[in-house]
Amino acid sequence: MNRYDVAIVGAGIAGASLAAELAPHLRVLLLEAEERPGYHATGRSAAFWSETYGGPDIQPLTTASGPLLRAGGFLEPLGSLHIGRAGERAQIDALLAKFEGTGVALRAVDPREALPGLRPEWTLGVYEPSCEYIDVGGLHAACLAAARRAGSTLVVSAALAAAHREAGLWRLDTRAGAFEADILVNAAGAWADPVAALAGAAPLGIQPYRRTMLQLRTEPAPPPRCPHVAHIGGSFYFKPEAGGRLWLSPHDEIASPPCDAAPEEIDVAIAIDRFEQAVDWRVAALEHKWAGLRSFAPDRLPVYGFDPQVENFFWCAGQGGFGIQTAPAAAKLAAALLLRRSPGVEVAQIDAERYSPRRF
Repeated sequence: MNRYDVAIVGAGIAGASLAAELAPHLRVLLLEAEERPGYHATGRSAAFWSETYGGPDIQPLTTASGPLLRAGGFLEPLGSLHIGRAGERAQIDALLAKFEGTGVALRAVDPREALPGLRPEWTLGVYEPSCEYIDVGGLHAACLAAARRAGSTLVVSAALAAAHREAGLWRLDTRAGAFEADILVNAAGAWADPVAALAGAAPLGIQPYRRTMLQLRTEPAPPPRCPHVAHIGGSFYFKPEAGGRLWLSPHDEIASPPCDAAPEEIDVAIAIDRFEQAVDWRVAALEHKWAGLRSFAPDRLPVYGFDPQVENFFWCAGQGGFGIQTAPAAAKLAAALLLRRSPGVEVAQIDAERYSPRRF
């Protein structure tokens, strides 16, 4: 009863979306260390879909995910405004140049016309109309439900304690019991390198970084049709939310061990200070604050594929902050690699080799 074709460690968006793709073909076990799936990075996402986020090497996965997300009703129009001061012209030009010929629509704008309340020194802007809200909770729940309907098994409070190969199988010891599987998938997010070490695979240097988020109430409230707004220099971003609220991040990236991340007061203060330097809106209340971990491989690209040294150990890790927005395409690509099949038409044009663990 505890024997499976595939055991996936981690039931966040990476593991859940991959399970949904694999479960129609294989007996899938989804192991989650926490009491509920999506507790860490997935449950703390900034919840927007942007084709420029992550750069040109991530954009093919994001763009391919767009139609799949829209078909599921997980996207809503938002738009993104990238802003800069006079001395940041080179960064604005670099953004436009990086995505030239990719099909991502970008256009230079006067940011003060696009965003009432922007302070006068913010004279440079690029508008990205395709940016959208993403229903992270809805997407994650839909993946878990699809995997369950196809016969997968989810076990929570099942942190992996040991993993070893025996007679051609993975023997897995967890807090919820022992299991066996032909293939072990590492979709453990911030814990990807520790899970690899348990399985005898060489860690890839996947580093978690803390990012802080705040929910604010401002006076005035964000204007109607306010876009997502990001500093081209990477010091903050914010986006409107329901009820006239606003989500703000100082765009911090602080190396952290894998943990239940919490915001630091200094990062909260930095976020508010940078926000007040950007707009003339008053912060009426700080209503909520949280932090999450975004985990990157050394080259900041995700890792999908079989480990080159350890038999039947498969990586699905290093998604950084773009794991949600790329999940549908990434899961289809990873499933094709794991099943050793040609990728479907949705991802056939994506070069899977650029994400292979063999690059390290």
